Amino acid sequence: MELMYRRSLGPVVGAFLTGLRDGTVLASRTAAGRVICPPLEYDPDSGDAVDDLVEVGPGGVVTGWSWVAEPLRKHPFDHPFAWALVQLDGADTSMVHALDAGSPDAVATGMRVTVRWAVERTGHITDIAGFVPEEA
Repeated sequence: MELMYRRSLGPVVGAFLTGLRDGTVLASRTAAGRVICPPLEYDPDSGDAVDDLVEVGPGGVVTGWSWVAEPLRKHPFDHPFAWALVQLDGADTSMVHALDAGSPDAVATGMRVTVRWAVERTGHITDIAGFVPEEA
């Protein structure tokens, strides 16, 4: 199933995608100090508008994951990978993205990972080509 639609970008999501294009990951900081990545335009706890953006990552920790042994046509890799929840350094929430770790034995909750940037970036979530294990 595929849902085709367009979304106009506001100042928060637009800044997030521009940051990705420029090689940085931005998050929103709520009035209470909670750092949310990917950023939201409104605080999910209070409903207040959020316009304070801060840089996070590019490293982080895997907080959950699921192995994909047989990728589908629209998956980000043509080889096995993990969908992972990654809590970037400086963020209080996790984001879902692909983790290129080689095998399920190389993936663990709590492992350190870092962004692998796409060679050509255009202001899209795919500007993060995926996450990879951090070098020890």
